[in-house]
Amino acid sequence: MFGAFHNFAFVKIRKQYPYQARKVIHSIWGAGQMMFSKFIVVVDEHVDVHNEQDVLFHIGANVDPRRDTVIADGPLDILDHAAPYEGTGSKMGLDATRKIPGEGTIRRWPTELTMSDKIKKQVTRRWAELGLD
Repeated sequence: MFGAFHNFAFVKIRKQYPYQARKVIHSIWGAGQMMFSKFIVVVDEHVDVHNEQDVLFHIGANVDPRRDTVIADGPLDILDHAAPYEGTGSKMGLDATRKIPGEGTIRRWPTELTMSDKIKKQVTRRWAELGLD
């Protein structure tokens, strides 16, 4: 749904060096029809890029707007009526990966919490009991 008219591309990587996500963003913009992607979000390999809620969670948890945003000008989809000029305008890349040494000033990165399947089932059952499903 979000990919219609090249609006969004969610990409996951196994980050191995500082600023790799930025390299991926620029590489995608340089790859054929992917040049029309208006928003590219790069996340870590464990994130489900087919689940926009998972991607949005990691944007909120891992992105500092000044440090992790790339703004570029270039070609956009000819059907993008938001572009200031027909077929060209700005685009944004977001590095939503966990930061590692060498990527500027970073604080201690917390461990990501996960719930067991047993707890997830209990929570789901309680939502239904409370009429919140």
